[in-house]
Amino acid sequence: MSNLNVLNSRKKSQAKVTRSSKIFKTIINAIQEKKGEHIVSLDLKKIPEAVADFFIICQANNNNQLRAIADNVEEEVKKQCGESAYKHEGRQAEQWILIDYVNIVIHVMLPEPRKFYQLEELWSDAQAMEHLG
Repeated sequence: MSNLNVLNSRKKSQAKVTRSSKIFKTIINAIQEKKGEHIVSLDLKKIPEAVADFFIICQANNNNQLRAIADNVEEEVKKQCGESAYKHEGRQAEQWILIDYVNIVIHVMLPEPRKFYQLEELWSDAQAMEHLG
């Protein structure tokens, strides 16, 4: 659960992000380009204790795909939106990579950690939306 602990060390930006925001669309497209599966966005704006406006969760089938998705997200957001990640975690363990853009946090997970941590259940009060790959 150490990947979630990093989120407590920073504050949400005042700018509100929506599912139609350029950065949001860029992230979803970057995941889809690398064939990320089971892509779900959780709208956390109405949850007071939430550390971001959105979580985007997706699944990779292996370590290579896990890295490729994370790398593509960071490259495309930098290229198209001019933003660098505030922080990223998990690249060494290669089970779950977290990319933090303050208002949007991306979780790229292998099947086992995703099943174990059940982020969608943990944040079940959030409005969830599936994004087809």
